[in-house]
Amino acid sequence: MSTPLASQELGAFLRAHREQLKPADVGLRSTARRRTPGLRREEVASISGVGLAWYTWLEQGRVTASRQVLEAVTRALQLDAAGLRHAMRLAGYHEPAAPADGAAARLAGAVQPVLDSWPASPAVLLDRHFDLLGWNAAWAALWGPPEAVPADRRNLMWLMAADRRLRGVLHDWEPLAMNVFQHFRAQAGPALADPRTGELYRRLDQDAPELAHWWGCHSVAELTARTVTVEPAGIGPVRLSLSSFHPVDDPSALVLLFTPVAAEDRSRMTDLVERPLRPLPVQQAG
Repeated sequence: MSTPLASQELGAFLRAHREQLKPADVGLRSTARRRTPGLRREEVASISGVGLAWYTWLEQGRVTASRQVLEAVTRALQLDAAGLRHAMRLAGYHEPAAPADGAAARLAGAVQPVLDSWPASPAVLLDRHFDLLGWNAAWAALWGPPEAVPADRRNLMWLMAADRRLRGVLHDWEPLAMNVFQHFRAQAGPALADPRTGELYRRLDQDAPELAHWWGCHSVAELTARTVTVEPAGIGPVRLSLSSFHPVDDPSALVLLFTPVAAEDRSRMTDLVERPLRPLPVQQAG
């Protein structure tokens, strides 16, 4: 079942969505007496078919819910598929076991040849915390060599939020960066209670305090396929199609692949990869 921290996160997640709903969204008439935004707890409890006291305790992280009851609550809150999966994971359902000791190194060794098979397509292997476990030459050429980043900050969320080089190369970086944070929350589940998660959020608070509302938000979403434009110095704009998949050996890990859209994009990425790689100091955003 879920950890105490995950139960508190589940309660905060449900409360945030309750406060976003309007009475009309669930077929109720609005009144002028409402002093707080969104639905009342008693309204969600009634629609879900549970008691008010029990639902209040659920939002407070004091009780656990069965799969069936949690499904009823999420339906009442009109959560989408990503929101339902996030709630289930926080409650301890559908959650893959934590990797065993040494599993990350074995996974990285197994996946590295796959990453290297895409010479002009930046690709990276992430663990359940979005720490970088492996990458190919195209990734290092485009975003900078991960070895130049301190190990405690070698994380996709930190790079998206605080690495000025990445933000300078990626056009319109904010939608993709926000989606990365939303996807982390959607899949993290009990990993939210891991010491690494707390350490990562402290690094983000320290290095990108202006974005604190991002990791304090409770919105979730899948990491959607999209086309992004990057523009490394001296290369010109390159369009890349983002896709992702989970390695068979560890469904909690994630591979991100940026594939050049057209022949011109592939040619420019090839030119970039064939340049001598010069390590550059990591620049924090600010």
